[in-house]
Amino acid sequence: MRTVTPPADGNPGRAPVALDGLRPVSLAEINERAALVTRTCRKYLLPAGLVPALFDGSEHRFGVLEIDGRSSFLYSSTYLDTPELRTFHDHRQERRLRYKVRTRSYVDTGTVMFEVKLKGARGVTDKVRVELPPDSPVDRLTPRTRDFLDRSLGRCRLTPPDVLVPSAVTDYRRTTVVALDGEERVTVDQDLVGYRGDLEVRMRPEVALLEVKTRGGLTATERRLHALGVREARFSKYAAALAALEPGLRGNRWHRAMGHCMDHPTRVRASASAGA
Repeated sequence: MRTVTPPADGNPGRAPVALDGLRPVSLAEINERAALVTRTCRKYLLPAGLVPALFDGSEHRFGVLEIDGRSSFLYSSTYLDTPELRTFHDHRQERRLRYKVRTRSYVDTGTVMFEVKLKGARGVTDKVRVELPPDSPVDRLTPRTRDFLDRSLGRCRLTPPDVLVPSAVTDYRRTTVVALDGEERVTVDQDLVGYRGDLEVRMRPEVALLEVKTRGGLTATERRLHALGVREARFSKYAAALAALEPGLRGNRWHRAMGHCMDHPTRVRASASAGA
């Protein structure tokens, strides 16, 4: 598994934005209040400095995930795709029924999850996952994850792929905010780095990616975003990283957002391990 480099300030547990006014909530409480495994997810790209304004004065309505004194956590996701990148192209072509497969490592806690994200005809995302032993391979299917994938896709009448190979890795730092009434969950991602082969692409440090997960229409956070002049963005961490790093791929759905938030690809830094 890739070694994720902590933020430059040397404090990987520091929240990327100032959300100290929100009360800490545990992972168990978040899952109780707003698990939102089946959900609608909308994404927003905005200056990181605007994030505190979204929750200013909302201390009694929102909490922030905290584990062992940390409110910012390092994630590493290894995406698996077919050799011809079927899941990428299905996303690019906006197929009504599609899926995405990844192994997600929660670096700070050592937890490893194998996840299948299913996109339904009405734009609703259903994520199913299974926890793996910490020493499990993240870049290939095992008999256990193969069976889990086949059963998950079979329930949606999707044909499982014959072969999956590692296609890209994304590392980033995440803070999770939850509405205490369970209406929404908001993740704030920064320091995104995508890897493929010997190339990497980085999100600009002044940009934050917000994902608003809900079961309903526009949330209080989204209405506040709109008041600040921020509109929904077409962006996928996996698809944008892959389109940036693989010459010849058509990623035109994400080009505008990529130009707004991502630098040009470069060779992998010596401190990083080999990519997918």
